[in-house]
Formats: sequence, C-alpha cells, structure tokens
Amino acid sequence: MKKLKQLINGIIVYRLPIIILLFVLMCFSAQQTIKNLTVDNSLSIWFLEDDPSYKAYIDFQEEIGSDEIFVAMFPVENAIGLKEKEHLLELHQSIETLPFVKTTFSLAKAQYPIYANNKINFDDLYNTKRSEKGLKNVLSKLPNIASQLVTKDFKNQFFYIQLNPTPTIEAQRKIIAGEIRQIIAEKYPNYYLTGPPVLNEAYSLGIYKESMLFGVLTVLVITLLLMFLLPSKRYLLVSLLSVAIPLTLLFGIITSFGFALNMISMLIPTILMVYSVSDAVHIINIYHKEGLKNKNFDKIELITLAIRKSFTPCFYTTLTTFVGYFALYLSPLPAFKNMGIFTCIGLVLTFLLVYIITIIGFSFMTLNFKETKPVLRLSFISQTKVIHWLNRFTTRYKTRIILGFSIILIYGIYSIFQVKIDTNSLDLLAEGQAKQDLRIVESKLNGSSRIQLDISMLNGNKILHKEAIGYLEEFQVKLEQNSLIAAPVSVVDVKSFLESRTPVLFQTNISKEKIENTLASIDAKENSFFKLFSNDFTSAGITISFKEMNTSQLEQLLFEIEHDFKNTFPIEKYKLKINGFAVVFAQLNNFILETQFKSFFVAFIVGFLCLWVFIRNIRTTLLVLIPNVLPLVVLAIIMSWFDITLDVTTAMITPIMLGIAMDDTIHLVYKYKRTKQVKDSPEARMNSAMMYTGTALFSTTIALVGGFLIISSSAVPSVSHFGLLCAVTVSIALITDIFYLPALLKTFDR
Repeated sequence: MKKLKQLINGIIVYRLPIIILLFVLMCFSAQQTIKNLTVDNSLSIWFLEDDPSYKAYIDFQEEIGSDEIFVAMFPVENAIGLKEKEHLLELHQSIETLPFVKTTFSLAKAQYPIYANNKINFDDLYNTKRSEKGLKNVLSKLPNIASQLVTKDFKNQFFYIQLNPTPTIEAQRKIIAGEIRQIIAEKYPNYYLTGPPVLNEAYSLGIYKESMLFGVLTVLVITLLLMFLLPSKRYLLVSLLSVAIPLTLLFGIITSFGFALNMISMLIPTILMVYSVSDAVHIINIYHKEGLKNKNFDKIELITLAIRKSFTPCFYTTLTTFVGYFALYLSPLPAFKNMGIFTCIGLVLTFLLVYIITIIGFSFMTLNFKETKPVLRLSFISQTKVIHWLNRFTTRYKTRIILGFSIILIYGIYSIFQVKIDTNSLDLLAEGQAKQDLRIVESKLNGSSRIQLDISMLNGNKILHKEAIGYLEEFQVKLEQNSLIAAPVSVVDVKSFLESRTPVLFQTNISKEKIENTLASIDAKENSFFKLFSNDFTSAGITISFKEMNTSQLEQLLFEIEHDFKNTFPIEKYKLKINGFAVVFAQLNNFILETQFKSFFVAFIVGFLCLWVFIRNIRTTLLVLIPNVLPLVVLAIIMSWFDITLDVTTAMITPIMLGIAMDDTIHLVYKYKRTKQVKDSPEARMNSAMMYTGTALFSTTIALVGGFLIISSSAVPSVSHFGLLCAVTVSIALITDIFYLPALLKTFDR
C-alpha cells in the first residue's frame, strides 16, 4: 500500500512532463498514421509465404500465367462489326503498354487454326472481310471459346486483362484498377468490369471507408454511453482520453512498422475503444463509490484505495482478454496472427495508460462527491432496485436457474457440431458497383474466375499421343456436364474444330508422328491466353471458368473434378494437378477449423489457469468457468438455427468472446472472494458483491454491446455477422453472470 501510494504520488508530481510526453507521442503517432496508413487485402495476408499450396500457386503463375484477370464486358450494337473490332484493337494497344499487364485477350486477338500444306497456320477469328454469316459459322464450331468472347445475341463483347504474377504486382495494387478503368472509360463509356483484381480493390476501399466510419461512430456512441454510465460529467474527459491516447499510440506503432489494415484488423479500433472504456468505467465507479464512503480521506489516499481495489480484477480481465486475442496468433492465417498481436499490444498499452490517465485526471478534481450525478439519466430505471430483485430471484429460484441454464448448455454443446464452416467470397464484399458488375457479367458469361487443370503422364513422357487425347476428350465431356463449370477450353476444342474442317487429319491411318506434330503446332503461338500444353508438351491444360462461389462449393467442385479424372484416366499412368487461387481459397475451411481448435483450446486452458490462480480454489474455479462457456454454446445455437457459418471473420469469435466473457465474471468474483473471510452465507456474500459491482457490470456490457453493434452496421455481410454475434454473446455473458453464476455459487460454493 505504501509503495503504491508513493508511485501514485510520483505520477501526480510529474504529471505535467507526463502530459507533455503523451501529447508529443500522440502527435507523432497521428502524423505517422495519416502519412502511412494503408489497406492491404492481398493474398499475402491470408496465406503464409512458406505454405506449400501458396508456393505452388505462385509457381503456377510463373509457369502458366496469372489467374488475376480483369474481365470487362462491353455492350455494343454488333459484337462482330468492323467499328467494334477497331475499338477492341485500340484498347489492346493501350492496355498492353501498362507495366503490370502480361497480356490481353478478346475476339479481336483470338485466332483459329487452318490446316494447309501439311502444317497448321493461324488466322484472325475476327476477320471483318468474312461475312457475318461466315464468322458466326466459325464461332459456332468453337462454342466453348466463343462463349467467352461474345454473348449469343452478339450484343456484348468480353475483354480479358491478365496481370503479371501476384508477387510482382502487390506493390502496385493501389493504382492498377484505377489506371485500367481510366483507359477503358476513354473508349467505352458504358462497360462492366469484374474479376479477382476488381474484387480485391473493392475489398480494400470498403475496409478503408468502414474503418473510418466505425471510428467516428464508436467515439459518438461511447460519448453518449458515458453520459449515462459515469456518475458525473467531470469524469467524461478522463474516460475519452483513456480511449483516444492508447489507440492513437497503437496505430502509430502499426503504421511506423509498415503494417496495413485489412478486413480483420480494421476491427481493432472499435474493440480497443470499447475495452478501454470498460476499464475506465470500472476504475471511475470504484473511485466515486469510495469517495462517497470515505469522506475523510485525502486525494492521494482515495486514489490509492481506488487503484488498489480495481487493479487486481482489471489485471485479470486484461489477462483473459489478452489470452483470447493472443490465441489468434496460433492461426495459420497471417491476418489472424497480426490481429492477435496488434490487439494484444493495444490491450497492454490501454491497461497501463488507463491507470496513468485516470490518476492524473483524478488529481485535477476536487473531492466533492455529494452533488455529482450522470449527465443523462433514465429516471424510470433504478439499478439498485434491479440488483435487489436479481439477488432475491437468484436466491429463491437458484435450483430452477441452474437446471434451465444447464439444459441450454447441453443443447449448445450438441449445436456446436451443427455449425457449418464456409466462407462466401461475396459476403466479404459490400453492395456497390463491384458487386453489381460481377452479377451482370456472370449472368452473361457464367464465370469470372478460372482454374487450370494440368494432366500429365507419371513417366514424364509427352502427352501428345492418341490415347491421352482420347482420355482428354472423354474427361472434357464430363466437365461440360458439371453445372458449376462454364465452358472448359483445351486442345480438345481445337482438335474438334480441325476435325470438322479437315476430317482426314485425324483418321486412323494417319501416323502417330503426324498427329503429334499437328497437335504440337496448335499451341506454338506464344503468350496464349488459354495454355493448352506445357512448354515441353509433357502436360495438357484445361482452362475452367466458374462463378464466384463459397469455399464449400469450391471443395465440392475440386472433388468432382478429381473424381471425374479418376473415372476417366488410368491413375497408374496419369496424374492431375489443379492450379489457381481457387485451390488455395478452398483450403480456408481447414484453416478456419484449425484456428477454432487451436485458439479456443489455448484460450480455454490459459483462461482456466488464470481463474484458478485468481480464485485459488479448484471447485469455485470450475463453478465460475461453467457460466463463461455458456455464452459460446448459445452462440453455437444461434449460428445453427439461423444458418450462420463460421467464415474468415466469425472464426475469431470463440477465443475473443471467451476472454471478454470472463471480464465481468472476474469483477464479480473478485468482490465475492474478498468477503470469504467474513463469516456469512454464500447468498449474503454474493448479494453484497452484486450490489458493489452490479452497476459496473451493466455499464461495461452496455459499452461492449454498443461497440459491437457498430461493427454489425457494416455493409459487409460477414463483418456484420461478426459484430451482431459478438453483441449477442456479450449480452448472454451478462445474463449468465447475473443469473447462472450467482445461482451456482449460492448452491455449491459451501
């Protein structure tokens, strides 16, 4: 007590230098944030660089070509008219000068094979000298390719822009979409643009806008709540500074080290602001209550008493919340790791600075506690009466309360296994131009994303022989029958076209060498948008287009492709490799499951140990732990009932909520434990603890719910679900703390 008083006195003595230091650090941090704050939603934040599937994806891009492709659709009067071709050619020339573009493709660049003089030559498919009827006839013989160049009614053209491999364009992502839009708009006032790079740009813009909006809304909501929750308006400035200073310093640290916001880390400001307010409200309420009780104390004694009584519960609540977020570091996803680390740094800063700021703030205040009252009050609600009613209710009906909540707990455990794990990429995107363009283009094209299938022989030989091509034809027929796949393109399409125009070319009496040379010359043209063969002709490629879909559908699609392959090719001679970002993205379900298992397990074990050290009684610890698990199983019930899936945002909920749910419990149990030495019944001790901490429990829960409801206002469905589920879980945590926990302790803690 003496050392604490000396420390507090030292802080007050040097309060002016401390204020100046904090002011300078805030200015520096604000300047760094304004100057360096960026948004990064690139692949690197979702997948580790040394992850085998991610490395394979990058290798595929280097060898075959990036699948980061812009898809533009141009409504035109006549898709095969002369004027339309000239416009496309001009666009090709303008776009291909950009340093981040590998190639472009459209009807204006497409070519078809002609067999003459014992060799294959290529001619422009979009030959305006040919009659429209002749051109339509040629296109009809290449249906899979034609469907990706023009619509059936010839009222829309498609234009593709293939970027360089992902690692080489990451630094240019900010400008890529903007430059491409500008060039397209100069030639096509009316156009639709989509594809993975467009969606990535929309994610980033949405993150930036919503993070700013969340910050402003959180400050406004917290200010309003504080007017209700604080015992006097004189504490308002102290509370707001407790919010602003740690957050400003944290973002100064983040931006100084070159880190950027993403869809996950954009939630940090709201979460930290709400958390810092909770601690400040607890400290202020204790200080105010002790001021009313101990009117003969001087300022230093009163501040010391308030700090001593609040420090232990606030330390343990910070610790359990810290554990909940740090558990995210065990996730295989870098975005979760960064979220966990940065939030933990913010929690430590908040915990330390809240005490320094409140001590300095209290030092400037008079010891007048009589005339204080909240700025805003609801006169028809009396918290004291509510708490008295809760105490009577949990004493009288404790057995029924335990039975009812225990039934919910058991059903909730069953519901955990009913929750689906799935990420819908469209749920990560708010409604807007990007989403509208995607729907319009996919309604005409039936696909804006693509993957590459590579079929090769296990012995490493070339795959140009009749047997392999026969299997390839059979395999492509099965792919075309798959409802999730749009227009697979391979050498089969070109072979079918040549057969229809030159039947003699593939007759049975033609030599093997002749067929191999013919097939090899099909892919001789460099920079082919559809890669038909590897450079050494040891593998054949099939390019598959598909619509944006969720991870469970992608898993099903990949499974069906592999199943069809095994039922077509003899797997003892041939192998299949599926390439593209979709393959990596489909693994998110496994990563999410791994995140849930590791993060929750660690948060649960460490949280239990923290409670055990805090309470120092194994039976009481177990009794206290049960109500903290209940909100999570209720969360599972809600998610299973309303078919809300665990995705890349909601996957964070369980470890975070476990840590936050323990906060109110610790404050209540701390006061309950302090009365253990008093010879009184558990009922009396719990009732006393509720009277002392009940107001703070309601206040912090309201602040937390308010903060998470702000997140639930997000235009991004996945983020909105996260905020709403967190708000509900925090509310359930309060209900269990004021009903289930008192009933358990009153019954079993003898």
